[in-house]
Amino acid sequence: MLRLGSSSEVRAKILDDFGVEFIQSSCDYDEEQIATKNPKSFVYSASMGKLQACKKEYGDDFPILVADTVVTAQGKLLRKAKDIDDAREILLTQSGMTTSILTCTIFQKKELQLIDISSTDYLFKEFDKEDLERYLESNEWQGKAGACMVEGFCKKYIQSVRGAQSCAMGLSIEKILPFLREKV
Repeated sequence: MLRLGSSSEVRAKILDDFGVEFIQSSCDYDEEQIATKNPKSFVYSASMGKLQACKKEYGDDFPILVADTVVTAQGKLLRKAKDIDDAREILLTQSGMTTSILTCTIFQKKELQLIDISSTDYLFKEFDKEDLERYLESNEWQGKAGACMVEGFCKKYIQSVRGAQSCAMGLSIEKILPFLREKV
């Protein structure tokens, strides 16, 4: 059995889709305390913080899987939007640009710690302003790194992709699946 240290429905669905048995447990970690603007350093620090929070709250009786995702475009670290105006600004930063989605995934069991930082790059067409406003009004952007949903709103604007979709969705399953399927 595996403990998914995340409240993300998308991460849980990815595990379900790949037939991984798990229990889902939210692990509280305040990402606001992370000072770096470097995307790789940020996702690493956030994932390690989540791992430590899970171990403290639940122990390490089960292997633990945690992840964090950030978005970057035009040299800016694009975090979760605070409100609709912030979401609009974050999405306009990505419109017509290459956007990188970085995910740090950490899997830990007693004798192994696997850390993967992967990136998926999307070249987006310019977002239609009316479509963007409908998306903003839907509130689907809430809680999403970079207010971006490559499986939703942004999908129709993708011109090219380099990397794995699972990374962009918040869990680089292809990288860790062999380790998850080992007897634990």
